Amino acid sequence: RETVGDVVRYVVNRNINYTNVCQYRCKFCAFAKGRGADDLRGQPYDLAPDEITRRVAEAWRRGATEVCMQGGIHPAYTGDTYVEICRIVKAAQPGMHVHAFSPLEILHGAQTTGSDIPAFLRRLRDAGLGTLPGTAAEILDDEVRALICPDKLDTAQWLSVIEAAHREGLRTTATIMFGHVERLEHSARHLLRIRDLQARTGGFTEFVPLPYVHMEAPMHRRGISRCGPTWREAVLMHAVARLALHPLVPNIQTSWVKMGREGAQACLRAGANDLGGTLMNESISRAAGTVHGQELPPEHMDALIRATGRTPLQRSTLYAPAPSERCAASYEACALAPVVLTPPVRRKSALSSSALEIAL
Repeated sequence: RETVGDVVRYVVNRNINYTNVCQYRCKFCAFAKGRGADDLRGQPYDLAPDEITRRVAEAWRRGATEVCMQGGIHPAYTGDTYVEICRIVKAAQPGMHVHAFSPLEILHGAQTTGSDIPAFLRRLRDAGLGTLPGTAAEILDDEVRALICPDKLDTAQWLSVIEAAHREGLRTTATIMFGHVERLEHSARHLLRIRDLQARTGGFTEFVPLPYVHMEAPMHRRGISRCGPTWREAVLMHAVARLALHPLVPNIQTSWVKMGREGAQACLRAGANDLGGTLMNESISRAAGTVHGQELPPEHMDALIRATGRTPLQRSTLYAPAPSERCAASYEACALAPVVLTPPVRRKSALSSSALEIAL
Protein backbone atom coordinates (compact mmCIF):
# COMPACT_ATOMS: atom_id res chain seq x y z
CA ARG A 1 0.00 0.00 0.00
CA GLU A 2 2.85 2.40 0.80
CA THR A 3 4.45 1.67 -2.56
CA VAL A 4 1.49 1.50 -4.96
CA GLY A 5 -1.64 2.46 -3.02
CA ASP A 6 -4.95 0.58 -3.33
CA VAL A 7 -5.28 0.70 -7.10
CA VAL A 8 -4.97 -2.55 -9.07
CA ARG A 9 -4.25 -2.05 -12.76
CA TYR A 10 -4.75 -4.16 -15.86
CA VAL A 11 -4.42 -3.70 -19.60
CA VAL A 12 -7.00 -4.52 -22.28
CA ASN A 13 -4.95 -6.46 -24.79
CA ARG A 14 -4.88 -9.36 -27.19
CA ASN A 15 -2.38 -12.20 -27.32
CA ILE A 16 -1.33 -13.12 -30.85
CA ASN A 17 0.93 -16.16 -31.03
CA TYR A 18 1.83 -16.04 -34.70
CA THR A 19 3.32 -19.53 -34.96
CA ASN A 20 3.65 -22.62 -32.80
CA VAL A 21 6.33 -24.14 -35.04
CA CYS A 22 9.60 -24.19 -33.12
CA GLN A 23 13.06 -25.62 -33.64
CA TYR A 24 13.76 -25.74 -29.89
CA ARG A 25 12.79 -28.59 -27.57
CA CYS A 26 12.24 -26.96 -24.18
CA LYS A 27 11.15 -29.68 -21.80
CA PHE A 28 8.40 -27.60 -20.16
CA CYS A 29 6.69 -26.43 -23.36
CA ALA A 30 3.51 -28.03 -24.68
CA PHE A 31 2.77 -25.16 -27.07
CA ALA A 32 5.58 -25.52 -29.60
CA LYS A 33 5.16 -27.93 -32.46
CA GLY A 34 8.18 -29.72 -33.85
CA ARG A 35 9.49 -33.20 -34.33
CA GLY A 36 8.28 -35.50 -31.61
CA ALA A 37 5.41 -33.20 -30.54
CA ASP A 38 2.61 -34.61 -32.66
CA ASP A 39 0.77 -36.03 -29.65
CA LEU A 40 0.62 -32.67 -27.85
CA ARG A 41 -2.28 -30.28 -28.16
CA GLY A 42 -3.11 -28.56 -31.42
CA GLN A 43 -1.88 -28.66 -34.98
CA PRO A 44 1.06 -26.63 -36.31
CA TYR A 45 0.22 -23.20 -37.69
CA ASP A 46 1.89 -20.08 -39.04
CA LEU A 47 -0.47 -17.10 -39.18
CA ALA A 48 -0.98 -15.38 -42.51
CA PRO A 49 -0.55 -11.58 -42.52
CA ASP A 50 -4.27 -11.14 -43.21
CA GLU A 51 -5.16 -13.04 -40.04
CA ILE A 52 -2.78 -10.94 -37.94
CA THR A 53 -4.30 -7.81 -39.47
CA ARG A 54 -7.83 -9.05 -38.73
CA ARG A 55 -7.01 -9.85 -35.09
CA VAL A 56 -5.37 -6.46 -34.53
CA ALA A 57 -8.33 -4.58 -36.02
CA GLU A 58 -10.81 -6.63 -34.00
CA ALA A 59 -8.84 -6.07 -30.79
CA TRP A 60 -8.84 -2.30 -31.39
CA ARG A 61 -12.61 -2.29 -31.89
CA ARG A 62 -12.92 -4.13 -28.56
CA GLY A 63 -10.96 -1.47 -26.66
CA ALA A 64 -7.46 -2.93 -26.69
CA THR A 65 -4.43 -0.69 -26.35
CA GLU A 66 -1.87 -3.49 -26.79
CA VAL A 67 -1.15 -6.64 -28.73
CA CYS A 68 1.23 -9.06 -27.02
CA MET A 69 2.98 -11.09 -29.70
CA GLN A 70 5.26 -14.08 -29.29
CA GLY A 71 5.70 -17.39 -31.05
CA GLY A 72 7.86 -20.41 -31.53
CA ILE A 73 11.28 -20.02 -33.10
CA HIS A 74 10.23 -21.01 -36.60
CA PRO A 75 13.34 -22.26 -38.43
CA ALA A 76 12.45 -20.15 -41.49
CA TYR A 77 11.84 -16.91 -39.57
CA THR A 78 14.50 -14.23 -39.80
CA GLY A 79 14.87 -10.82 -38.24
CA ASP A 80 13.09 -9.45 -41.30
CA THR A 81 10.05 -11.57 -40.35
CA TYR A 82 9.84 -9.90 -36.94
CA VAL A 83 10.23 -6.44 -38.47
CA GLU A 84 7.42 -7.24 -40.91
CA ILE A 85 5.14 -8.41 -38.06
CA CYS A 86 5.58 -5.00 -36.40
CA ARG A 87 4.76 -3.26 -39.67
CA ILE A 88 1.64 -5.39 -40.16
CA VAL A 89 0.32 -4.34 -36.74
CA LYS A 90 1.03 -0.66 -37.28
CA ALA A 91 -0.54 -0.72 -40.74
CA ALA A 92 -3.66 -2.29 -39.29
CA GLN A 93 -3.90 0.16 -36.39
CA PRO A 94 -1.24 2.85 -35.86
CA GLY A 95 -2.38 3.49 -32.29
CA MET A 96 -1.86 -0.09 -31.12
CA HIS A 97 1.08 -0.68 -28.79
CA VAL A 98 3.27 -3.59 -29.92
CA HIS A 99 4.51 -5.61 -26.93
CA ALA A 100 6.44 -8.37 -28.64
CA PHE A 101 9.33 -10.81 -28.97
CA SER A 102 11.12 -12.67 -26.22
CA PRO A 103 14.89 -12.28 -25.81
CA LEU A 104 15.30 -15.60 -27.64
CA GLU A 105 13.39 -14.21 -30.62
CA ILE A 106 15.53 -11.05 -30.51
CA LEU A 107 18.72 -13.12 -30.53
CA HIS A 108 17.40 -15.29 -33.37
CA GLY A 109 16.37 -12.22 -35.37
CA ALA A 110 19.73 -10.55 -34.94
CA GLN A 111 21.73 -13.64 -35.86
CA THR A 112 19.67 -14.40 -38.97
CA THR A 113 20.17 -10.88 -40.32
CA GLY A 114 23.86 -10.61 -39.43
CA SER A 115 23.14 -7.76 -37.00
CA ASP A 116 24.23 -7.03 -33.48
CA ILE A 117 21.53 -6.92 -30.81
CA PRO A 118 21.32 -3.11 -30.36
CA ALA A 119 21.09 -2.49 -34.09
CA PHE A 120 18.37 -5.10 -34.51
CA LEU A 121 16.42 -3.64 -31.61
CA ARG A 122 16.58 -0.23 -33.28
CA ARG A 123 15.18 -1.75 -36.50
CA LEU A 124 12.29 -3.22 -34.56
CA ARG A 125 11.66 0.03 -32.71
CA ASP A 126 11.62 1.96 -35.98
CA ALA A 127 9.10 -0.57 -37.34
CA GLY A 128 6.78 -0.01 -34.39
CA LEU A 129 7.95 -2.19 -31.49
CA GLY A 130 7.03 -0.53 -28.20
CA THR A 131 8.12 -2.90 -25.41
CA LEU A 132 9.36 -6.47 -24.94
CA PRO A 133 7.94 -9.27 -22.78
CA GLY A 134 10.64 -10.60 -20.49
CA THR A 135 9.80 -14.21 -21.22
CA ALA A 136 12.20 -17.08 -22.05
CA ALA A 137 13.61 -16.34 -18.59
CA GLU A 138 12.25 -19.49 -16.89
CA ILE A 139 14.84 -19.63 -14.07
CA LEU A 140 17.87 -17.39 -14.54
CA ASP A 141 20.33 -20.00 -13.34
CA ASP A 142 22.25 -22.21 -15.74
CA GLU A 143 22.11 -25.23 -13.43
CA VAL A 144 18.35 -25.31 -14.00
CA ARG A 145 18.47 -24.26 -17.64
CA ALA A 146 20.74 -27.21 -18.43
CA LEU A 147 17.86 -29.47 -17.35
CA ILE A 148 14.80 -27.73 -18.79
CA CYS A 149 16.03 -25.82 -21.87
CA PRO A 150 19.62 -26.85 -22.66
CA ASP A 151 19.57 -25.57 -26.26
CA LYS A 152 18.06 -22.20 -25.39
CA LEU A 153 19.89 -18.96 -24.59
CA ASP A 154 21.67 -19.01 -21.23
CA THR A 155 21.31 -16.67 -18.24
CA ALA A 156 24.00 -14.22 -19.36
CA GLN A 157 22.52 -13.99 -22.86
CA TRP A 158 19.00 -13.33 -21.53
CA LEU A 159 20.28 -10.58 -19.25
CA SER A 160 22.41 -9.12 -22.04
CA VAL A 161 19.51 -8.88 -24.51
CA ILE A 162 17.24 -7.29 -21.90
CA GLU A 163 19.92 -4.80 -20.86
CA ALA A 164 20.48 -3.88 -24.50
CA ALA A 165 16.74 -3.28 -24.90
CA HIS A 166 16.72 -1.03 -21.86
CA ARG A 167 19.73 0.91 -23.19
CA GLU A 168 17.84 1.45 -26.46
CA GLY A 169 14.86 2.87 -24.59
CA LEU A 170 12.70 -0.25 -24.91
CA ARG A 171 11.22 -1.21 -21.56
CA THR A 172 10.45 -4.82 -20.71
CA THR A 173 8.72 -7.03 -18.22
CA ALA A 174 10.53 -9.72 -16.23
CA THR A 175 9.16 -13.19 -15.53
CA ILE A 176 9.99 -16.29 -13.54
CA MET A 177 8.57 -19.79 -14.17
CA PHE A 178 8.70 -21.82 -10.97
CA GLY A 179 7.50 -25.09 -9.47
CA HIS A 180 9.26 -27.62 -11.73
CA VAL A 181 12.84 -28.73 -10.96
CA GLU A 182 14.33 -25.62 -9.37
CA ARG A 183 15.32 -25.24 -5.71
CA LEU A 184 14.79 -22.19 -3.52
CA GLU A 185 18.32 -20.93 -4.07
CA HIS A 186 17.74 -20.88 -7.83
CA SER A 187 14.66 -18.68 -7.41
CA ALA A 188 16.59 -16.42 -5.05
CA ARG A 189 19.41 -16.00 -7.60
CA HIS A 190 16.81 -15.19 -10.25
CA LEU A 191 15.27 -12.43 -8.13
CA LEU A 192 18.67 -10.95 -7.32
CA ARG A 193 19.72 -10.92 -10.97
CA ILE A 194 16.52 -9.08 -11.89
CA ARG A 195 17.11 -6.63 -9.05
CA ASP A 196 20.73 -6.02 -10.05
CA LEU A 197 19.79 -5.32 -13.68
CA GLN A 198 16.98 -3.00 -12.62
CA ALA A 199 19.39 -1.07 -10.43
CA ARG A 200 21.56 -0.46 -13.52
CA THR A 201 18.87 0.34 -16.09
CA GLY A 202 15.47 0.96 -14.50
CA GLY A 203 13.93 -0.65 -17.56
CA PHE A 204 11.59 -3.25 -16.03
CA THR A 205 7.94 -2.20 -15.85
CA GLU A 206 6.78 -5.19 -13.79
CA PHE A 207 7.73 -8.60 -12.45
CA VAL A 208 5.48 -11.55 -13.32
CA PRO A 209 5.64 -14.87 -11.41
CA LEU A 210 4.38 -17.71 -13.62
CA PRO A 211 3.57 -20.98 -11.86
CA TYR A 212 4.61 -23.98 -13.94
CA VAL A 213 1.63 -25.70 -15.60
CA HIS A 214 2.56 -29.35 -15.63
CA MET A 215 -0.32 -31.34 -17.12
CA GLU A 216 0.85 -31.52 -20.75
CA ALA A 217 4.46 -30.45 -20.22
CA PRO A 218 6.89 -32.97 -21.78
CA MET A 219 9.13 -33.19 -18.73
CA HIS A 220 6.18 -33.95 -16.46
CA ARG A 221 4.94 -36.60 -18.88
CA ARG A 222 8.37 -38.19 -18.50
CA GLY A 223 8.23 -37.98 -14.71
CA ILE A 224 11.13 -35.57 -14.23
CA SER A 225 9.36 -32.52 -12.80
CA ARG A 226 7.09 -31.59 -9.95
CA CYS A 227 3.35 -31.01 -10.48
CA GLY A 228 3.82 -27.27 -10.29
CA PRO A 229 4.14 -25.21 -7.10
CA THR A 230 1.81 -25.59 -4.17
CA TRP A 231 -0.76 -22.85 -3.52
CA ARG A 232 1.40 -21.59 -0.64
CA GLU A 233 4.54 -21.51 -2.78
CA ALA A 234 2.74 -19.58 -5.53
CA VAL A 235 1.45 -16.95 -3.12
CA LEU A 236 4.85 -16.70 -1.41
CA MET A 237 6.61 -16.08 -4.73
CA HIS A 238 4.51 -12.94 -5.23
CA ALA A 239 5.07 -11.80 -1.65
CA VAL A 240 8.82 -12.42 -1.68
CA ALA A 241 9.15 -10.73 -5.08
CA ARG A 242 7.50 -7.63 -3.60
CA LEU A 243 10.06 -7.62 -0.79
CA ALA A 244 13.12 -8.59 -2.81
CA LEU A 245 12.54 -6.10 -5.63
CA HIS A 246 11.37 -3.19 -3.46
CA PRO A 247 11.58 -0.32 -4.28
CA LEU A 248 13.21 -0.85 -7.68
CA VAL A 249 10.36 -2.76 -9.38
CA PRO A 250 7.08 -1.26 -8.10
CA ASN A 251 4.67 -3.50 -10.02
CA ILE A 252 4.17 -7.17 -9.18
CA GLN A 253 1.76 -8.86 -11.58
CA THR A 254 -0.27 -11.96 -10.89
CA SER A 255 -1.42 -14.16 -13.77
CA TRP A 256 -5.14 -14.97 -13.60
CA VAL A 257 -4.53 -17.54 -16.36
CA LYS A 258 -2.06 -19.45 -14.19
CA MET A 259 -3.58 -18.78 -10.76
CA GLY A 260 -7.31 -18.67 -11.47
CA ARG A 261 -9.54 -15.99 -10.00
CA GLU A 262 -9.27 -17.06 -6.37
CA GLY A 263 -5.52 -17.47 -6.70
CA ALA A 264 -5.17 -14.04 -8.28
CA GLN A 265 -7.14 -12.51 -5.40
CA ALA A 266 -4.89 -14.27 -2.89
CA CYS A 267 -1.84 -12.82 -4.64
CA LEU A 268 -3.38 -9.33 -4.61
CA ARG A 269 -3.57 -9.72 -0.82
CA ALA A 270 0.08 -10.84 -0.73
CA GLY A 271 1.98 -8.16 -2.62
CA ALA A 272 0.66 -8.11 -6.19
CA ASN A 273 -0.86 -4.92 -7.59
CA ASP A 274 -1.44 -5.78 -11.26
CA LEU A 275 -3.65 -8.31 -13.05
CA GLY A 276 -1.90 -8.27 -16.42
CA GLY A 277 -4.06 -8.36 -19.53
CA THR A 278 -7.56 -9.36 -20.57
CA LEU A 279 -5.82 -11.38 -23.34
CA MET A 280 -8.82 -12.15 -25.63
CA ASN A 281 -6.90 -15.27 -26.72
CA GLU A 282 -4.51 -17.42 -24.71
CA SER A 283 -2.67 -20.34 -26.30
CA ILE A 284 0.51 -21.19 -24.42
CA SER A 285 -0.85 -21.95 -20.94
CA ARG A 286 -3.91 -23.68 -22.34
CA ALA A 287 -1.68 -25.95 -24.42
CA ALA A 288 0.01 -26.99 -21.18
CA GLY A 289 -3.34 -27.82 -19.58
CA THR A 290 -4.59 -24.79 -17.64
CA VAL A 291 -8.38 -24.44 -17.43
CA HIS A 292 -8.91 -20.79 -16.53
CA GLY A 293 -10.16 -19.51 -19.86
CA GLN A 294 -8.94 -17.36 -22.72
CA GLU A 295 -10.38 -13.95 -21.79
CA LEU A 296 -11.25 -12.06 -18.62
CA PRO A 297 -13.24 -9.05 -19.85
CA PRO A 298 -12.97 -5.66 -18.11
CA GLU A 299 -16.23 -6.17 -16.19
CA HIS A 300 -14.86 -9.39 -14.69
CA MET A 301 -11.47 -7.83 -13.98
CA ASP A 302 -13.21 -4.98 -12.13
CA ALA A 303 -15.35 -7.36 -10.07
CA LEU A 304 -12.36 -9.52 -9.14
CA ILE A 305 -10.42 -6.47 -7.97
CA ARG A 306 -13.29 -4.86 -6.07
CA ALA A 307 -13.90 -8.14 -4.22
CA THR A 308 -10.51 -7.61 -2.56
CA GLY A 309 -11.43 -4.09 -1.45
CA ARG A 310 -9.21 -2.49 -4.08
CA THR A 311 -9.88 -0.04 -6.93
CA PRO A 312 -9.57 -1.20 -10.56
CA LEU A 313 -7.97 0.95 -13.24
CA GLN A 314 -7.32 0.23 -16.91
CA ARG A 315 -3.76 1.12 -17.89
CA SER A 316 -1.50 1.31 -20.90
CA THR A 317 1.48 -1.02 -21.32
CA LEU A 318 3.67 1.64 -19.69
CA TYR A 319 1.28 2.16 -16.75
CA ALA A 320 -0.37 5.40 -17.83
CA PRO A 321 -4.18 5.49 -17.46
CA ALA A 322 -5.89 4.09 -20.56
CA PRO A 323 -7.60 6.74 -22.72
CA SER A 324 -11.29 7.18 -21.90
CA GLU A 325 -12.42 6.22 -25.41
CA ARG A 326 -10.46 2.95 -25.16
CA CYS A 327 -12.09 2.20 -21.82
CA ALA A 328 -15.56 2.91 -23.21
CA ALA A 329 -14.94 0.62 -26.19
CA SER A 330 -13.74 -2.17 -23.91
CA TYR A 331 -17.02 -2.24 -21.99
CA GLU A 332 -19.05 -2.39 -25.21
CA ALA A 333 -17.08 -5.18 -26.89
CA CYS A 334 -18.82 -7.62 -29.21
CA ALA A 335 -18.08 -11.32 -29.08
CA LEU A 336 -14.83 -12.44 -30.70
CA ALA A 337 -14.98 -13.96 -34.16
CA PRO A 338 -13.42 -17.43 -34.47
CA VAL A 339 -9.67 -17.37 -35.03
CA VAL A 340 -8.09 -18.84 -38.13
CA LEU A 341 -4.95 -20.93 -37.56
CA THR A 342 -3.27 -20.79 -40.95
CA PRO A 343 -1.45 -24.07 -41.69
CA PRO A 344 2.31 -23.67 -42.12
CA VAL A 345 3.79 -23.63 -45.60
CA ARG A 346 7.14 -25.16 -46.38
CA ARG A 347 9.86 -22.51 -46.13
CA LYS A 348 13.61 -22.62 -46.50
CA SER A 349 15.35 -22.68 -43.13
CA ALA A 350 16.82 -19.30 -42.20
CA LEU A 351 19.79 -20.71 -40.36
CA SER A 352 21.29 -24.17 -40.25
CA SER A 353 21.22 -26.01 -36.94
CA SER A 354 25.02 -25.91 -36.68
CA ALA A 355 25.15 -22.18 -37.44
CA LEU A 356 22.45 -21.45 -34.89
CA GLU A 357 24.31 -23.49 -32.29
CA ILE A 358 27.43 -21.41 -32.94
CA ALA A 359 25.43 -18.19 -32.76
CA LEU A 360 23.96 -19.11 -29.41
